[in-house]
Order: sequence, then structure tokens, then C-alpha cells
Amino acid sequence: MKRIGILFTGIISGIFLGAFLWLVQRLTSLKVYTLLVNVDYIPVLKEWNMGSFIDFSLHLIVSVLLVFMLYEIFKRMSMAYSLLPYVLANGAIGLFLYGTTAFSQRTPDLFDFHSLSYWLLGHLLYGVVVALLMKKLERALHER
Repeated sequence: MKRIGILFTGIISGIFLGAFLWLVQRLTSLKVYTLLVNVDYIPVLKEWNMGSFIDFSLHLIVSVLLVFMLYEIFKRMSMAYSLLPYVLANGAIGLFLYGTTAFSQRTPDLFDFHSLSYWLLGHLLYGVVVALLMKKLERALHER
């Protein structure tokens, strides 16, 4: 039950982040969704011409793996169901990943403050969604 809950947490939060950045890109023309699904900096994947479904599926796989890894790390620190660790970790990850924009012509400029702001906001909100879903999972596990 716990693993399935963590799996769905990764999928739902990944869909949330993708939808948020897609909407921002549609409303502002800032290439933040393009950055989310960008693989120009990954040697083997950049050679493949994948469609948008595969691109987004790769994002969801990363989201699921990330949630599992963060859960295991925070569980050892007795913080597996706390809000702040997920928000801070995903903010830091978002900040780190924003640097990959330098490896592509299709993504925002590295020093585009507006894109960086939306990108970070999306990742902080992603951390909130992960934490809220993990809290819901904790309650469900305790009710059993």
C-alpha cells in the first residue's frame, strides 16, 4: 500500500508540475515547460526524436523516482511526512536543474529572471503537493 501511494504521489505531483509550467508557458511564452521536458543535455536521449507524450512520460518517471528517493532520505531523518523538507529539497532541485537551460537553444536564457521565478515557484509548489499527498498517505496507512 505504501509503495503504491508513493508511486501515485510521484505521478500526481509530476502532472501538477507539468500542468503548472505548461500553463505558464501558454500564458507568458516563457519556455519553462519546454525546459521541464528538455533532454538536450542527455547524450543518448538528445539524439532521439521523441514526441511530447514520451517527453512528459520521462518527466513523470523522474518525478516518481525522486519522490521515492526523498521519502527514503526523509524517513531516516523522521521527516517523511513533513512539509518543509519536501518544499526545500524540491526548491533546491529546481534551482539546480534550471542550470540545464544553458545546454539548449530551445529553453529560457540562463539569466531570464522571469523564467527562473516561475520555474522555482513551480518546483516549490510541487514540493507542497508531494508533502500534502505524503501526509494523506500517512493518514491512510494509520487508518488501516
